[in-house]
Amino acid sequence: MNWLRISGTVGGLLLLTACVTINIYFPAAQAEQAAEKIIQEIIRQPAPKEAPVVPEKSGGDRPARSSDPASMASRLLDFFIPQARAAEPDFNIDTPDIRRLRAQMKARHPALAPHYAAGRLGFDRNGLLALREAAAVPLAERAGLNKLKDAENADREALYQAIAKANGHPEWTEQVRATFAAKWVELAEPGWWYETAAGWQRK
Repeated sequence: MNWLRISGTVGGLLLLTACVTINIYFPAAQAEQAAEKIIQEIIRQPAPKEAPVVPEKSGGDRPARSSDPASMASRLLDFFIPQARAAEPDFNIDTPDIRRLRAQMKARHPALAPHYAAGRLGFDRNGLLALREAAAVPLAERAGLNKLKDAENADREALYQAIAKANGHPEWTEQVRATFAAKWVELAEPGWWYETAAGWQRK
């Protein structure tokens, strides 16, 4: 009788597998870690220390597996229907395009940093640079600063798109952009400016 119940359970699980769809969601935590790594590299901040690895308990401490039908059914379900976490992508930020863009932004940063400190340039809410007060920039320098800003913004736009594309989800571009926008502000140096809904603020 127990085997009949198990057979019925297995049949039901197999039928269920045909109806289950695992959704691939935007991995926000992985995206934040990726954004932090890239921005730290660009603005030359030290990388965060990795959390210590906690060793797993030895196999002798693990409880013995139950052989009852419910437990067997649960294990069969795990086998036939992957866990949702298995669908979570390995967030990729290492492609030739991404490496090229990161290198260009890192090389450009020393020219941008004095303008951040002087308040001429700030981080807008879209993860890009904005000229805060054009009138405060001498006319002779304004064209060069605008060119520098435009080059940086072009690379940032391309970076957000490249990251989304590298992960097989071009539709994630806006979420990648929003993640970077928050991280640029979080990792900004004291005295740099950033845009909020209420206007410009100094960190």
